[in-house]
Amino acid sequence: MRKTKIEWTEMTLNPMRGCSRISDGCINCYAERIAARYSGKDMPYEGLAKNTKAGPRWTGEIKIVEHILEQPYKWKKPRMVFVNSMSDMFHEKIALKDIQRIFKVFNDNQKHQFQILTKRAVRLSELHTELSWTPNIWMGVSVEDEKVIDRIDCLRNTNAKIKFLSIEPLIGPINNLNLYNIDWVIVGGESGPNARPMQEAWVVDIRDTCKNNDVPFFFKQWGGVNKKKTGRTLQGKLYDEFPKAYYEKTVDEILCSQTT
Repeated sequence: MRKTKIEWTEMTLNPMRGCSRISDGCINCYAERIAARYSGKDMPYEGLAKNTKAGPRWTGEIKIVEHILEQPYKWKKPRMVFVNSMSDMFHEKIALKDIQRIFKVFNDNQKHQFQILTKRAVRLSELHTELSWTPNIWMGVSVEDEKVIDRIDCLRNTNAKIKFLSIEPLIGPINNLNLYNIDWVIVGGESGPNARPMQEAWVVDIRDTCKNNDVPFFFKQWGGVNKKKTGRTLQGKLYDEFPKAYYEKTVDEILCSQTT
């Protein structure tokens, strides 16, 4: 568990470590860079990543970190938690029983919001009926361009109560975005070394599609080598919208605190 600078959440929780590349959105993966940096002997990502002549690379190995699964039971105040910022919950090397174990932690701690992102949307669609989708579990898919837009169809047909898109890094236009049964959209440009540029027109088109479909829109960043310099305003405005369920739960928590 650790606090994070990711704008749309409060903290990260990584009960899994390790991953492997699956599409163009993975080419400059921040998690792969971090894991390779800490992949030496007796370090957190030993055996899970490595530095190569071509740059940092996942080894494809995955491990469950047992003691991290216990942490949500100890949190007293409600938290918004991005799960597996350093892995992918639906990676093919994670057994269904282990995904179910992680979901049970979320089911048992419903005062916290758990946000999950995957690029492996096909496996999500195959396994979703085997999982318990309590309302505090937000399920999202990463969509970097039109080539992987089928991930959205996989998501929209799941039993997740809150469904969202992380369109980051946005590396190409996404025309005619279908937001049926989608509750939230996050958009962001790629950041860090070798970041690929994002065009304003691509972002504006997604924002307008969200507005026309009454879907909350969150603009995370322009990105680039120095993301602080490029900022996160779009046409002079910050977009920090969240799903309606987020605001409803916040109101409930305020009312509860006032009556106890």
